[in-house]
Amino acid sequence: MRKGIHPENYRLVAFKDMSNNEVFITKSTANTKETLEVDGTEYPLVKLEISRTSHPFYTGKTKLVDTAGRIDKFKNKYKKFKK
Repeated sequence: MRKGIHPENYRLVAFKDMSNNEVFITKSTANTKETLEVDGTEYPLVKLEISRTSHPFYTGKTKLVDTAGRIDKFKNKYKKFKK
């Protein structure tokens, strides 16, 4: 392997899924300014919008997303082209 191309600052980092507050710890080089205490140990914190614990593909559950506003906006935008 070539030397000097891989980061040297691997450390344990806490990743928190903000949709369900699930926290998992893994090694990462992600930069962060926040920290989180887990089991008496303080870790750098990276906040996620979605992870394996909340993604519909992995959980098998689907979330209802209100798209009515987007559909109405689309219809109004292209109403003038209607024959």
